Amino acid sequence: MNDADHWAASARELTKVYGQGETRVTALDKVSVGFRRGEFTAIMGPSGSGKSTLMHCMAGLDSLTSGSARIGGTELGSLGDRRLTRLRRDRIGFVFQSFNLLPTLTAGENITLPLDIARRRPDPEWLAKVVATVGLADRLGHRPGQLSGGQQQRVAVARALVTRPEIVFADEPTGNLDSRSGAEVLGFLRDSVRGLGSTVVMVTHDPVAAAYADRVVFLADGRVVGELSGPTAEAVLDFVKRLDAGSGQN
Repeated sequence: MNDADHWAASARELTKVYGQGETRVTALDKVSVGFRRGEFTAIMGPSGSGKSTLMHCMAGLDSLTSGSARIGGTELGSLGDRRLTRLRRDRIGFVFQSFNLLPTLTAGENITLPLDIARRRPDPEWLAKVVATVGLADRLGHRPGQLSGGQQQRVAVARALVTRPEIVFADEPTGNLDSRSGAEVLGFLRDSVRGLGSTVVMVTHDPVAAAYADRVVFLADGRVVGELSGPTAEAVLDFVKRLDAGSGQN
């Protein structure tokens, strides 16, 4: 599972515990999972199943209690704060439910912001390809307030892709969008995998959104309980219903 050429990110026996004593909660319980390069993976599960915690641990946004999490061949637990910050900046892209755009910058400036912070010049050819993939060529001079929610999230997707990250983590990226805008953003994420060779891992609760992925990994009670390849919305919904039926308080 730790073959860096095959896996963009991987976890082995990953455990995350919050609190102590009576307040102790095991959010992740010895999770082993891998995310293949050039693949779009969705993570699903009931509320409280650990799906966002898994993404945060895999992305270096949260520490592990025990086990292993790797980006490529790099073990996250071995990195100090400075190297972890650099890894997140240079090798990981993020897309969140809230667009997190700077209102005073244009769409184009928001897209290239991670490169500006890293004091790196954009690769003009790659930037043009990313902008074309997310369909924003005629919106680069607009500020976020002049864009629809769907357009703002497309800017956020382009910003996540512009550094050529090894992997993009998307946490409920369509949660604040209507169904049409959400479908557009999901299509762009899928196109970034197929057209640009990106690797995307998306947390979602929506079976329709999950059906855009190549593969769906299901969590329940902090454990991986199954997966689907080439998912349809109907197949995902059936699996989710079975999880909900057996998840007790979740």
